[in-house]
Amino acid sequence: MSEGIAQQDQLVEHEGGTKDLFSKFDDIIQTRETLLASGVEDPYNLVMEKVLSPTRAICNGRDTILLGTYNYMGMTFDPDVLDAGKQALADYGSGTTGSRVLNGTYQGHKECEDALKEFYGMDSAMVFSTGYQANLGIISTIAGKGDYVVLDIDSHASIYDGCAMGNAEIVPFRHNDIEAMEKRLKRIPEDAGKLVILEGVYSMLGDVAPLKEMVAIAKKYGAMVLVDEAHSMGFIGENGRGVCEEQGVIDDVDFIIGTFSKSVGTVGGFCVSNHPKFDIMRLVCRPYVFTASLPPSVVATAATSIRKLMHGSNKRAHLWENSKTLHKGLVDLGFEIGTDEPQSAIIAVIMPDLQRGAIMWEALLKEGLYVNLARPPATPANMTLLRCSLCAEHSAEEVQTILQMFERAGKAVGILES
Repeated sequence: MSEGIAQQDQLVEHEGGTKDLFSKFDDIIQTRETLLASGVEDPYNLVMEKVLSPTRAICNGRDTILLGTYNYMGMTFDPDVLDAGKQALADYGSGTTGSRVLNGTYQGHKECEDALKEFYGMDSAMVFSTGYQANLGIISTIAGKGDYVVLDIDSHASIYDGCAMGNAEIVPFRHNDIEAMEKRLKRIPEDAGKLVILEGVYSMLGDVAPLKEMVAIAKKYGAMVLVDEAHSMGFIGENGRGVCEEQGVIDDVDFIIGTFSKSVGTVGGFCVSNHPKFDIMRLVCRPYVFTASLPPSVVATAATSIRKLMHGSNKRAHLWENSKTLHKGLVDLGFEIGTDEPQSAIIAVIMPDLQRGAIMWEALLKEGLYVNLARPPATPANMTLLRCSLCAEHSAEEVQTILQMFERAGKAVGILES
């Protein structure tokens, strides 16, 4: 009898208003439901039925130009990269089934790290299973309780999550504001551990950080510097080493974080460094120690791609031409662009609001063009963006076709005047 009463009491307690842990997402759920109720196709549930090349895929049964991937250097279908992956798959199997500190380090992992060290001219390299994990692991391990992390307010989610995991004190400053960064550093106790985190290219607007000035200020106040070059590796800088190389500070930063999921064309993340104690990270970095390592086929494709990017000057030049052409063309059509001049392979087209941004996104998809619909809170200043990510494999003719598609779609939905 008492058991039955206890069960009833528990049921009443549950029905009486136990907090739904999903309630924190109600605003996002409502926004999504309102958007879909208007008849717009779900912009975050696109399926590519078949990928034809780095720049084209079949989406919803339609041959579609891809302008919303991070395949900046077009390495996903490079014959040498594919052959390396196939050979590693045949020689080593489909996965390692273990962590890097146990059974998960194969010859290919070492060769991939060697390729990174050669590419950046650095003493040490660590490969992670994702780029997100690279930031999460490195930041949380080197900046802990009592330390201060000074970062750009527009930093990537993985950077913020790394700070939170390490329990460091987060000190944000206004985006790309050199003076604001210095003011924050001045207020930190002189004897405290300090890490300044910057990005070479910021992914939403595609704008570049003033690293030369910022790194100098960081060093002036005794801070270590970490630069995330995820969106600049491969095509910015004489050798494709990113904004650090372009602005002449690659030897002054302490850590460079990057990813394989963009210019390298596969998946994974990494950190390179010249710090003499860096190798201890392999034993103390939890996201590295407690994660299964990348499959042999993945590190083989990454290593091959990285070595080819060392000699990618022609591709880099063509990508820059594509960026300049698209940026000017969109401005001439009357679109509002996130940067005054092209600074990277990312061109952000600013939309009036989420509803009209989604309508424009759908209109472009029906034209046969895929771009990213980026919305708050991921975007700066609550902007809705159509983010265009160019590829070195886009032909000059494709870029002109893209501009024609933007013009027709813009006029059809009222973003441009007819």
